Amino acid sequence: MEKDQHEQEVTKEQVHNEEKDTENEEKDANDVREESKEDNIDEIKAKLEGKMKELEELNNRFLRLQADFLNYKKRVEKEKESIYAYASEELICQVLPVIDNLERALDSVNDRQKEDSFYKGVEMVYKQLLDILKKSGLEEIKAIGEKFDPNLHHGVAQEESSEHEEDTIIEVYQKGYKLKDKVIRPSMVKISK
Repeated sequence: MEKDQHEQEVTKEQVHNEEKDTENEEKDANDVREESKEDNIDEIKAKLEGKMKELEELNNRFLRLQADFLNYKKRVEKEKESIYAYASEELICQVLPVIDNLERALDSVNDRQKEDSFYKGVEMVYKQLLDILKKSGLEEIKAIGEKFDPNLHHGVAQEESSEHEEDTIIEVYQKGYKLKDKVIRPSMVKISK
């Protein structure tokens, strides 16, 4: 009986030890699961931070590209406006010598011939041509009596003059013209000293 009792105690002890082992194994398994969950959370947080940085970089890149595109668009519009504004410049520059010749022809006529119908016809053509060019933006540069401005005038001669202040334009050899705000031909002038 003692033997049976002893065997029962040993068996109880073994069962108790096995239960403890099972409990320890469960604790260890729970600890492993907790550590695994924490590792997973840390890993997910790291991935999330990486994706957030990547998103921020992509967003910044997008904003730079958008700004570059807007700048490009403005530049193209400005170039296009400039092309339209000055498209007629080359043609007008080719017509300016014709205007000069018409002016010379009209100036060479004496007072008696100015009543002639031929003179009046040439004068009408000259005025009509000037009106068309003015509508396109052509403007004569004022010169006689003005202060010399190297941006508008081309000085080709100087003359001592007691009647005029120094650097005053006293004679125009060739009229100058601006197309809108751009000087396409400066006035050739004589300047007082």
